[in-house]
Amino acid sequence: MMQKAMMGGTSRTLLSTSLLSSAKHYPFLKLPKPSRVLTGFKPLCTATTPIQSPTEAPITLEPDQLRHSMLLERLRMRHLKDSAKTLSPSKPQDKMVAFDKEAEVSDKGMRKKGMVGSFGDLGLSEEVMGAVKEMKIEVPTEIQCIGIPSILDEKSVVLGSHTGSGKTLAYMLPLVQLLRRDEALLGVLTKPRRPRAVVLCPTRELSEQVFRVAKSISHHARFRSTMVSGGGRLRPQEDSLNNPIDMVVGTPGRVLQHIEEGNMVYGDIKYLVLDEADTMFDRGFGPDIRKFLGPLKNRASKPDGQGFQTILVTATMTKAVQKLIDEEFQGIEHLRTSTLHKKIASARHDFIKLSGSENKLEALLQVLEPSLAKGNRVMVFCNTLNSSRAVDHFLGENQISTVNYHGEVPAEQRVENLNKFKSDNGDCPTLVCTDLAARGLDLDVDHVIMFDFPLNSIDYLHRTGRTARMGAKGKVTSLVAKKDSLLAERIEEAIRKNESLESLTVDNVRRDVARARITKQKEKSAKLIQVSNQKTKSKPASNHTSGKKSSVAKSVKSPTPAKPSNKMVKVSKNSKSSKAFPVGKKNRSNKANSTGMKLNVVGFRGRASSSKKESFRSS
Repeated sequence: MMQKAMMGGTSRTLLSTSLLSSAKHYPFLKLPKPSRVLTGFKPLCTATTPIQSPTEAPITLEPDQLRHSMLLERLRMRHLKDSAKTLSPSKPQDKMVAFDKEAEVSDKGMRKKGMVGSFGDLGLSEEVMGAVKEMKIEVPTEIQCIGIPSILDEKSVVLGSHTGSGKTLAYMLPLVQLLRRDEALLGVLTKPRRPRAVVLCPTRELSEQVFRVAKSISHHARFRSTMVSGGGRLRPQEDSLNNPIDMVVGTPGRVLQHIEEGNMVYGDIKYLVLDEADTMFDRGFGPDIRKFLGPLKNRASKPDGQGFQTILVTATMTKAVQKLIDEEFQGIEHLRTSTLHKKIASARHDFIKLSGSENKLEALLQVLEPSLAKGNRVMVFCNTLNSSRAVDHFLGENQISTVNYHGEVPAEQRVENLNKFKSDNGDCPTLVCTDLAARGLDLDVDHVIMFDFPLNSIDYLHRTGRTARMGAKGKVTSLVAKKDSLLAERIEEAIRKNESLESLTVDNVRRDVARARITKQKEKSAKLIQVSNQKTKSKPASNHTSGKKSSVAKSVKSPTPAKPSNKMVKVSKNSKSSKAFPVGKKNRSNKANSTGMKLNVVGFRGRASSSKKESFRSS
């Protein structure tokens, strides 16, 4: 019995191996699932054992042969298991191939957009990456993905992106790496009064922000930077420039002053950054910038002269400023993100339209108090100094603590006010300011209120850029007076459609409205002319047959008579004389007719007034 069971097992295993081998050659053959093998029963087979027919006598096996057959069967089963692992079904393979294709497509899409998953893919060194990790920034923004590789390739570029998108790191990280690379490859040494990189900013506050970013990066990538800006004392700045220096951050006027006094030399400047370039060209910094650029261009034009790389940074770019930049920096490359001149996605925009009867200051208080109750930091923007003073005085009378930020506040006081506003104590959560605070300030603001609506969309974008920075949430509320309704409606419509706000100004909007009215009037007049021409063509020729009838028809169809004023005056006199009759049913009907005639006269009152005066004088 034992031998029969052994032979039955060998026949089953041989049959299964033959079927598996046939499945290799014939993949369309569907095999039944193998039955479960109970524990304690081991199928046996040998390569030399033939399949016996039931009529043949059973073959007896020696114990050594049995042991040998068992070992061979184990090896065969192991081989079959390994081959089964290598063979994978067709559908999972197709899924894997499809997944790989999707990954390739998504990777290509990311490359087309210029977006990468980490800073390491942008070509930054380990020193610079250490600074990025210390800042706890993991994913680069769109402007950083676009700008960092281009600056590392030593291209002169214009970086255009909305406020709060990380433009400072977009140029500071590759700039530091270029400075370190020059030291390693060219053996460049840090010298006193001879910086290799200069960053020009329009305000002292922005210079301080950029300088803080440079100092944080210098903890990992070793380089020396200093700040020279207006509003500070000259002597400490002179002492800092007399030390070995790599980078200078400052305002254009103060940098030129140090150059004229000999505290700073042009000779080694290789990298120039103009932060908030549109602001500097719009706000009267153009002459200072050209004066600073003159020696650099002269040096670059010489045969053996050293060239320099220019990096312009901006949150908005009008056509006029872009034309000026293209003329001043020939061959510069413009790099813009998809969010330039558009609303920030994480900010909510509300427009409160005032009819004129409401008190604007009371409306401000109604908007401000709920936001302060939530513990929010609020910026209130005004167009003029007088308006900001009035708002500050009104809020102070209503027990709301504020700090000011405008042109007449001294520079040191402005810094103190900003520190109070930024402090976590919450002593002064409201900042009343003009557009001086709309650009370049990196503030953690929850709510922006526009007490005075701006005169153009560019200022609107800069004001809204103080909130919802680096993906955070924010809120923008605008108090819209009647005179600002046209521009506010256009901006509101563009925000709703996610369109660009580049060319929207009060004058442009008024001009467009006037053009639309003129075109409507022209269309109406053209239609009237067409209708009149059709009427003249459709007049029957039978008018010549009946003289009296045609004349009556002409008088009825013809427009207003040559002297309508005299007839209108006569009608009004008759209506006045009707008051003398006694009141009755007939007189009531006459009265109704007379009132109807008075309503018709109202439209011609301006024309008939002169004829009335003449008739009164003649009488």
